[in-house]
Amino acid sequence: MRTYFASVSILLVAGLFGCSKESGSGAGPRPPAPVETAPVETGTIRSIRTFGGALEPRAAFMVSPKTGGRLEEVLVDIGDSVKRGAVVARLDDDEYRQDVAQAEAELLVARANLAEAESALEIALRAMERTETLSKRGVASEAELDAARSQLLAREAGVEVQKAQITRAEAAVEVARIRMGYSAVAALWADDDISRVVAERFVDEGQTVSANTPLLEIVDLDPLLGVFYVTEKDYANLKSGQQVQVHTDAYPGEGFMGRIERIAPVFHQNSRQARVEIAVPNGDLRLKPGMFIRADVEVRRLDDAVIVPAESIVTRSDMQGIFLVAPDGQHAQWRTVKAVIREGKRVEVLGEGLIGRVITLGQQLIEDGSAINVVDGGRVKLDEDVP
Repeated sequence: MRTYFASVSILLVAGLFGCSKESGSGAGPRPPAPVETAPVETGTIRSIRTFGGALEPRAAFMVSPKTGGRLEEVLVDIGDSVKRGAVVARLDDDEYRQDVAQAEAELLVARANLAEAESALEIALRAMERTETLSKRGVASEAELDAARSQLLAREAGVEVQKAQITRAEAAVEVARIRMGYSAVAALWADDDISRVVAERFVDEGQTVSANTPLLEIVDLDPLLGVFYVTEKDYANLKSGQQVQVHTDAYPGEGFMGRIERIAPVFHQNSRQARVEIAVPNGDLRLKPGMFIRADVEVRRLDDAVIVPAESIVTRSDMQGIFLVAPDGQHAQWRTVKAVIREGKRVEVLGEGLIGRVITLGQQLIEDGSAINVVDGGRVKLDEDVP
């Protein structure tokens, strides 16, 4: 209502000014111009730069089988929470079970062969002992003794060969069991995150897949990664650890705090921009990867700045300035200023003698030294109001 009366008053007075110019020099003195004012403040102001970007998962893990086969079962779907190490899919393992059974059978054969070889060694050892006894008595010849020794060495070698066969068979069983284990596809990401969320599912049950075929994408949603790009002009004002307020259209009027985590040390040759990554806590999982964001970064802060309303700044004769209310409260004083930082509707200005009250409405009716009539309580104080 106050602005409405002031605007009406300004239009009325402007009309009176036009009439007085047309009526010639005998029209009398120009009446005071109605204006609105605001105090010149000294306080804190911040320079906020807003960058557009998008949210990305901080980490993404692609689940793939280590072996091929028919996909028998997928245990999770999009949006499901998955714990680290959990089995998320199974392949048909009939063939692998047969491989395990065959390897185990071959191991049994190798162990039986070892038992046979050890028995033969025992017999050869006793034969050797008898031959040595007979040789000492002169009954057995040197040739018979050499033959007994040769037989003993052969049996000992046969035992070692069978032991090696058992080792190879045991390894084959272990390999077959490992391959059978590959049929149970687990989510084993490298980080220590306890759980993540399924973001994408690429296959359906019954499909035949090969090794390393992507089955699922599992992502970490807390924290998320906000990514935006900056030009050389803004690059120098950013640093790691700097606080950032993130806004998204999904939650209008609400901000999410984050911080700059990484700043790329190089600029892309095509865009001449550098990548900036911010960590955005997302404990309630309201934010999602792919959302567009606006990242507000405080690039400068002053605690003792001279601040005026943005609407008070005008341009006269290619010079930027403001009108102050003179100490007598009845005249306007022009002050040339330089606008430095703008935060919303507040602007930091530099200049001389910037104290008191600044005119925010009605500047088009005045010049330096013009008589003014300050709006009071939403209406102009006219001469007839004075008793």
